Amino acid sequence: MTREQYILATQQNSLPRTEHPQFYPVGIYGWRKRCLYFFVLLLLVTMIVNLAMTIWILKVMNFTVDGMGNLRVTKKGIRLEGISEFLLPLYVKEIHSRKDSPLVLQSDRNVTVNARNHMGQLTGQLTVGADAVEAQCKRFEVRASEGGRVLFSADEDEIVIGADRLKVTGTEGAVFGHSVETPHIRAEPSQDLK
Repeated sequence: MTREQYILATQQNSLPRTEHPQFYPVGIYGWRKRCLYFFVLLLLVTMIVNLAMTIWILKVMNFTVDGMGNLRVTKKGIRLEGISEFLLPLYVKEIHSRKDSPLVLQSDRNVTVNARNHMGQLTGQLTVGADAVEAQCKRFEVRASEGGRVLFSADEDEIVIGADRLKVTGTEGAVFGHSVETPHIRAEPSQDLK
């Protein structure tokens, strides 16, 4: 390229153009901008409602650092105060009530307590129903509250009554199919011994 061609080429570019330059707007305009603002507003409202619902649930369920509601997590385990409902089985090692109040278990059908060994096999079961109390185990014992003396025990081989006195109050008395061995039999005062 010669010097003259270069000068002519650069002069043409430096001359102002007579046509109108086209400007292209940069950004979002029109209905797109309105939709974007609408979605941002919708997101903000959803976040506020979500936060309000979370705070409401925390307040209603009584969540604290120690637990929720009547349930408190302590160093010794879990402490449950008041009335609670369990819809599925409850697995625990020990259940204690407060010293000044009894432990009450209620059910519409029955209350069943299962004992299992380390392999998960059922070793004992106590069922309290509307008609009967059933115990299925190798040995069943009833102990005195003071001293822990065995008052009644039963297993496959024998039944032992450990009370000092056995009183039969039925109108028919007691009927034994085989021999009975006892050191003393006595009737009530002013009653005949038959």
